[in-house]
Amino acid sequence: MDFITLEIIPFVKNHLLLSLGWVVLFIAIIVLTIKSKLSKVKIINNAQAINMINKQNAVIVDIRSADSFKKGHVTESHNVLPIDIKNASAKTIDKFKEDLIILIDENGLSSTNIGEILVKQGFLHVYALKDGIAGWNGENLPLVRK
Repeated sequence: MDFITLEIIPFVKNHLLLSLGWVVLFIAIIVLTIKSKLSKVKIINNAQAINMINKQNAVIVDIRSADSFKKGHVTESHNVLPIDIKNASAKTIDKFKEDLIILIDENGLSSTNIGEILVKQGFLHVYALKDGIAGWNGENLPLVRK
């Protein structure tokens, strides 16, 4: 046996819970990485979103609450709640199934999952804005306030 094996085995025996936690974390990272690579929803940054909006007429779908939307949103974005998308009752965006859709949430954490639902509902080109409206605002990009 080599030195590393001699050190690891006693460590794992003495710190079973910690070792198990590291293994679970490692597996979770692998699963999430594979899932994101296989996802039909692609994550884009602010510069890519601006390019898609300006040159490809991308449709912006803001999935935050109505109150958050009123405090500041990207120009010409559609405010649709995630529950309406999950229930397939977001009729205001049905006409955009073949267009580029950019989903914006608060911080980029939930838009990919909602995007997967849109893909299952027949939307062909769905993107999620990395870091959501927080990242957009962080770069001092323009927001419409009502």
